[in-house]
Amino acid sequence: MSSPTSSDDGLYAHLIPELRTLALRGVVRTYPKKAVVINEGEIGDNLFVLLKGSVKVFAMDESGREITYGRIHSGDYFGEMSLDGGPRSASVITLEPCTCAVLSRADVSEHLGDEPGFAINLVVQVIRRARAATEAARNMALLDVYGRLISVLEGHDDTAVRDPATTAVTLESITHQEIASRVGASREMVSRLLKDLEKGGYIEMGTKRITLLKKLPTRW
Repeated sequence: MSSPTSSDDGLYAHLIPELRTLALRGVVRTYPKKAVVINEGEIGDNLFVLLKGSVKVFAMDESGREITYGRIHSGDYFGEMSLDGGPRSASVITLEPCTCAVLSRADVSEHLGDEPGFAINLVVQVIRRARAATEAARNMALLDVYGRLISVLEGHDDTAVRDPATTAVTLESITHQEIASRVGASREMVSRLLKDLEKGGYIEMGTKRITLLKKLPTRW
């Protein structure tokens, strides 16, 4: 196992210990913004530990419409779903310049042999993401566009900032198009619904920012 140099140490310092030891086995690679790191349908068995930056996980339907599953941020990893050697179930694109530690299936297997406790981390990760995919599929099938919009806004990820003095929650670096991709609707429809919620005093919109001011109505 290699050790980071003093210049690289900052890349690993924020990782939890068990992920840090895994990342040290990988090859460090950098990617520019909007680089496709993983292509849906391709065969691949690399696992990526995200040392710096953030990425988007998405897929395309038969008509070419994008469906966004979510974002992954520095300190997490992705690509574990294809460690069985099967085709990739989704694509991954960088949202900003990113640095990853890239590990082969053999690297991961060796790590599991040396650190068997990491197997639990890996299983939990797979279960968590499988649940998220199941929930997304359920929402697409059973909820209308407004219901799916509320699910996305209230199921905010760690980009959300909570105001300790109020109940307001601000979602940062989020666009109407990104929301549309996540709910499976047109940007125009999403913008119209958001504008109605703003007029009703439920949200406040800014540039790539939405603040949830109070509990959103279950129906509109």
